[in-house]
Amino acid sequence: SGWYFAHPESRYFGVAKINQQQVKNYASRKGISVEQAERLLSPNLE
Repeated sequence: SGWYFAHPESRYFGVAKINQQQVKNYASRKGISVEQAERLLSPNLE
């Protein structure tokens, strides 16, 4: 359960899966290992 807000002019989009290059970039920017980033992002990995 929860609150859902919408607007008739809203445009919704899906978020695609994350590739390995994006994982490496994210890990670098966050200052964590690629392995840690993979654990955090596992539901969204290709």
